[in-house]
Amino acid sequence: MARQTNRRFLLLLIFATCGFLHGQATSTITIRILDSKTGKPIAPTGYMVRGDHQMSLHLDWVKVNEDGTGELTLPATTSVVSIHDSYDQSTEIYMNCDGEQQKDRIGDIWYSVSEILDKGIVTPNGCAKPKDLAKIKVPDAKPGEIVFFVRQKKGVEKMY
Repeated sequence: MARQTNRRFLLLLIFATCGFLHGQATSTITIRILDSKTGKPIAPTGYMVRGDHQMSLHLDWVKVNEDGTGELTLPATTSVVSIHDSYDQSTEIYMNCDGEQQKDRIGDIWYSVSEILDKGIVTPNGCAKPKDLAKIKVPDAKPGEIVFFVRQKKGVEKMY
């Protein structure tokens, strides 16, 4: 009888632990940054991520890999993210080129975590001139990856 009770207790303990670990689940997304003029990879000096329309930055969610890509680990409850990257070892951030086509929108552009995980996202390159666009090979979207085309801020933009 005592042995059967111990087994039940052990099973209950295992299920409780699994439930706790499942509650702590995360999602991992790869971030790639490409130069809007050349399409070549850029290694930013940092990433600034916000989740679910919150104002707080989560710099700790991203690990910068040696090749410049970012490994973004999100809590499983995060449904949308906004991502920016910095350069020159400062808080100066690149302009995301998908925002160039959406000048009438105010604020950040938010990306669906489920869409990134399921299909992947390659953002539009609204910064490049048509002659440059013809030379750039746009990568295919891969599940679990988001690809940004970016450019450095111009003189006046640095003031904002």
